[in-house]
Amino acid sequence: MRKSLVTLAVLSALAPFAPTLHAADGTPVALDLLLRGGTVYTGDSDMPVVGDVGIAGDRIVFAGKAAPAQFTARRVIDATGMVVAPGFIDAHTHADADLHSNDPKKRLNIPFITQGVTTAVIGNDGFGGFDIAAQAQKLRAAPVGTNVAMYVGFGPVRMSELGETNRAPTPEQLEAMKKRVSQGMCEGALGLSTGLFYTPQNFSKTEEVIELAKVAARHGGLYDSHIRDESMYNIGLKGSIDEAIRIGHEAKLPVHVAHIKALGVDVQGQSGDIIKRIEKERAGGLDITADHYPWAASSTRFSAALLPPWANEGGRAATLQRFDDASQQERLRKDMRENLRLRGGPEAILFSAGSTKYVGKTLADVAKASNADPVEAAIAVLRDGDLMIASFNQSDDDVRAFMKRPWVMTSSDSSLGHPRAYGTFARKYDQYVVKEHTISLAQFIRSSSSLTANTLGLKQRGHLRPGYYADVVVFDPARYAAKATYTQPTLLSEGVRTVLVNGQLAVDGGKPTGVGAGQPLLRKPKAGSCG
Repeated sequence: MRKSLVTLAVLSALAPFAPTLHAADGTPVALDLLLRGGTVYTGDSDMPVVGDVGIAGDRIVFAGKAAPAQFTARRVIDATGMVVAPGFIDAHTHADADLHSNDPKKRLNIPFITQGVTTAVIGNDGFGGFDIAAQAQKLRAAPVGTNVAMYVGFGPVRMSELGETNRAPTPEQLEAMKKRVSQGMCEGALGLSTGLFYTPQNFSKTEEVIELAKVAARHGGLYDSHIRDESMYNIGLKGSIDEAIRIGHEAKLPVHVAHIKALGVDVQGQSGDIIKRIEKERAGGLDITADHYPWAASSTRFSAALLPPWANEGGRAATLQRFDDASQQERLRKDMRENLRLRGGPEAILFSAGSTKYVGKTLADVAKASNADPVEAAIAVLRDGDLMIASFNQSDDDVRAFMKRPWVMTSSDSSLGHPRAYGTFARKYDQYVVKEHTISLAQFIRSSSSLTANTLGLKQRGHLRPGYYADVVVFDPARYAAKATYTQPTLLSEGVRTVLVNGQLAVDGGKPTGVGAGQPLLRKPKAGSCG
């Protein structure tokens, strides 16, 4: 455990961050806030210590054993019996719309803050824009509740040149795409994110992705991917992991597998093989990691889950035309029926967000009510519009197996209509630390903070260390739990008592303060890479 005694040298080093500190003449050192008597996990050790965390301005002054007598504080919060940890970092969210919203309440990211999340990563699944500087400027201009780190998204990059067509880029188009990735990296992106399962990104060949990943590598970034297939839709789960590994090797950059899972009846139970494959690569020197969410149901658009990629080409208007094209009906229904089988059948698909006509019902319910075949019912739903679904397609054993690995971090993959936006971190603690003892409290904290910060290159975050930014969570180990469910997905989690974002109280006494202290976290590109 890091020593709590703050020397004059440390105070001197902290001076630029906390100019109110002065101790050279032996006078008391004034802190803005002292968290006293909590069980402190610094992120550097799995062994906690009962002690204090001192904060001045937006920085941590000390964390560990009881504060030295020289320190005074303008405010003291009694953390006795509480767990004090680095603020949690959500490695994979879809909070982009809320964080960039014109609604001040949405920008505060309350579902995340009330779980202790102090940093949200956006641009995942290849959906993020390449205008990183413009996004950062907007985040600074309108207060947000959490810090925000961003990826360059393969989707907008590809669509800028190819739209939603199924073809390879010309050399000139590929060069233009490379420039957009480079722009995003030079403006502070973490790396390149892809969603190779989603149209039109799934029209790309591996070689195209490698060329763009090389650009991210040149700037010191990483490759993050919703892999091409988490099931047996096309190249299979194992084939998709192999593709991600190939991209890492040929582009020469770290690889991160988004929301790692074994999705669907044909691949359930394959977690052991996937873990062995990844750990073999790690042992061989490839920096490969993953994130996960602690839920058996995934969430995606209904069209992405059931329609084959060819049926989505050209966008919604083109898809609707195919529904009425007699020459394509046999192929369309055959492919949809197979995709429905992979996902566990109509009973395993719950409509979770979109038209109130369907939300809260399964596809089986809709089919029964209309006396229709499930595929016909699905087409009828898609004619009305595209909905978000909760898709019950994973085994609990696979979820646990991935969770236990020391290279797997926590993420929500937050989405409308799924409780993971409101309860992922709280559920992981309550279900898998407290109730099942699948992982330890220390592993929960590490996989939700320091591992994520270190992997993503978030400097001076994810640890309780002197001079680091004061992103801190204090939660009640007896009460911290998710309340959100699949039928009530927007219930806030309970048990978080205090949250600090850059030294400011975002949650105080268990209640959000309305303070938006989040900042864009821009990764510094490799020296000399941006000219």
